Amino acid sequence: MDIANLGEFGLIDRLTKDFEIKNKSTKYGVGDDCAVLSYPDSEVLVTTDMLMEGVHFDLTYISMQQLGYKAAMVNISDIFAMNGTPRQLIVSIALSKRFTVEDMDAFYEGLRKACEKWNIDIVGGDTTSSYTGLAISITCIGEARKEEVVYRNGARETDLICVSGDLGAAYMGLQILEREKAVYYQMLEEERKKNAGRSPYGGETEGGFFQPDFAGKEYLLERQLQPEARGDIIKQLREAGIRPTAMMDISDGLSSELIHICKQSHCGCRIFEKNIPIDYQTAVTCEEFNMNLTTAALNGGEDYELLFTVPIGDHEKISNMENVRLIGHITKQELGCMLVTRDDQEFALKAQGWEPLSRNS
Repeated sequence: MDIANLGEFGLIDRLTKDFEIKNKSTKYGVGDDCAVLSYPDSEVLVTTDMLMEGVHFDLTYISMQQLGYKAAMVNISDIFAMNGTPRQLIVSIALSKRFTVEDMDAFYEGLRKACEKWNIDIVGGDTTSSYTGLAISITCIGEARKEEVVYRNGARETDLICVSGDLGAAYMGLQILEREKAVYYQMLEEERKKNAGRSPYGGETEGGFFQPDFAGKEYLLERQLQPEARGDIIKQLREAGIRPTAMMDISDGLSSELIHICKQSHCGCRIFEKNIPIDYQTAVTCEEFNMNLTTAALNGGEDYELLFTVPIGDHEKISNMENVRLIGHITKQELGCMLVTRDDQEFALKAQGWEPLSRNS
């Protein structure tokens, strides 16, 4: 269905008609000039992310539902990174005429799944037209008690450095998708020239659509296309009685995020290559692409795992936590930010992760 058949308000009504309010802090959601929220006893946390087609996502290989899920999760992750609880989401979209009502249904289904997972209310937003593709802007609002908010500037000498999950998988998933995209366009060109009906790359062309074989790479693709915000780690930390001294999510790469924490906390760090958590599929794919495994884990980005520091007295508690790995410790500022390799050499960490305004990103 053409979106013009519904109009802006008709589209909004269609996409939001079944939303149910889940949080006491949501007094009024979609349907008026503003949402009405109430946080009488908490600090209010607000984060926003803009995702641009061709810069942050490619609709050649991500579905609208996956895109909606990912767009929500990357914002939810920021609230968790402040040790907060996400409560509301505001969604604004600019779209061109090539998108249909069904496309928006799929996008909102992804948003809905992400929000239902963490009991978040979608309370408003905006829609408008675009001449250059799809643009998405999402704001997530959360809360935390004043004494529980964790900033990036709280790391202190001797603190332990920890990460959740594993690193580099999302980046290698992106490498696979980009490779298969190139193969897809190559196949289209070959079909135009000689009408080939079968691909030499393990997939098949059906009606001109290339279907690559991703067997054995499912985990990497999921990490890239449908990442998860690590609210489960925040829950574990609370249950263990651990309040991180500094924390942020890994969106731009471990090295970049760790340097951010050290710069804002006026300290240095030492992390150990042998302790960086890496999944088996990531290691195998790095070898396949002839890429350095540690470089992918340090600089890949889009893992949305949590990087945090804790006092050294919490060592035993951290050691007993699932899906958390101790990778190093905080040092004096003059010692710099260092990586200790498997053969005990030391190299300065460099912020080589995603830089949205860089010409090379």
